[in-house]
Amino acid sequence: MEQAIDWQWRKFEELTAAEIYAIYKLRQDVFIVEQNCVYPDIDGKDPKALHLLGWKGKQLIATLRLFESYEEYDGVVSFGRVCTELSTRKLGAGKLLLSEVMRYIDSNLAGKTVQIGAQLYLKRFYEGFGFKQISETYDEDGIDHILMQVN
Repeated sequence: MEQAIDWQWRKFEELTAAEIYAIYKLRQDVFIVEQNCVYPDIDGKDPKALHLLGWKGKQLIATLRLFESYEEYDGVVSFGRVCTELSTRKLGAGKLLLSEVMRYIDSNLAGKTVQIGAQLYLKRFYEGFGFKQISETYDEDGIDHILMQVN
């Protein structure tokens, strides 16, 4: 990418109203509008997560949320709502986003298992970061998903 991405980690309570708006706007644009998937994005889990924000100037171009102990996966590390702005994907924003979260995990949560629910079409993308499929395909909100893990 020609301009460096400004990566910022924030606890939910540290986010400004403008940052929260930017997160929900990007997630809405990608998951609800682009993927034509009506689902409850505001699910009550954001306050429990650490949020990674990737800014290019004043535009949020990438985000995800990280759980150091995700209850739904028996307390292992997990991240989700992995999201990049459409025009930045072919420029590698997704790989940079994943590199950033994996760097954080390696530095702060070393040795812990990481499990994610991934959209099936992104299986090879996550395998590039060491993840392995650990479940059969399942439907989540009308989109095929798989569970993946890395140790």
